[in-house]
Amino acid sequence: MTYTLHHRDILQNDAQIHLTRTTLTSARPKMLHDHDFFELFWIQNGTVRHHLPDGGENLTEGDVIFLQPGQPHGLQGRGEHALVASICIHPMTVNALARRHPSLKGHLFWAKHGPVRRRRDIRQLTALNQAAVQMERSACDTLAAEAFLLPLCADLTAESFPPDMPAWLTTACAAAQEPEVFRDGAAGLVALTGKAHPHVSRSMRRYLGLTPSDYINDIRMRYAARALTTDSEAVSQIAADCGIPNMSHFHKLFRAAHGLTPLQYRQKFQRQVVQPR
Repeated sequence: MTYTLHHRDILQNDAQIHLTRTTLTSARPKMLHDHDFFELFWIQNGTVRHHLPDGGENLTEGDVIFLQPGQPHGLQGRGEHALVASICIHPMTVNALARRHPSLKGHLFWAKHGPVRRRRDIRQLTALNQAAVQMERSACDTLAAEAFLLPLCADLTAESFPPDMPAWLTTACAAAQEPEVFRDGAAGLVALTGKAHPHVSRSMRRYLGLTPSDYINDIRMRYAARALTTDSEAVSQIAADCGIPNMSHFHKLFRAAHGLTPLQYRQKFQRQVVQPR
């Protein structure tokens, strides 16, 4: 059983977009809800259980979720300080974007199956919060909504897998975003496909322009960057969590990815995180 939220109750004075920040309690939602608007939300802090009709998933800082109208869900905090930023968007605005930008078809709000989950690293999350603050201070009209949505959608669409990439590879690459997979390196990714390493390597070069090792190391370095600015774990522990116990190799990969040592990155970006009001 679900209940429905309506955009007419949220979007006042002809507004097309509205931002809400919510600190979640640990109480499980009594029922799921859906809505007649498009919703975008991200985890600003802590861990959140995202309840869905067919189960659920745990979300952490940097997870961004795109929901279409009519998709039931519910949110539950896990532990203390579970903070969510949620955007309500008028369906006319989202539908107009799709008409003007056909390349959005099949992605994010416009995917065939949802909700769609994406990740932002600490720098991307900082930029997202800055854009949200700027939007919040505006008239929240169509122009403000599009100014907020278009850069984000363009960025995330560019990160999406090619539409002609084989389903077996898409599934494996999506699963490789999880620590239990990328800790095992390229071998963990290849094992998910059930195919020979040379075949996987050729396919990834063709569709993504990356080797399995390059792909996994990129995921590892984004994970490390998030951990360095959201956790207090030692760098050596974060490296181990990435599946790279060799500190020299970890430092080499991290500097190549981010242009800074892990400690420099932590010192710089911990100070630059935009805290919600």
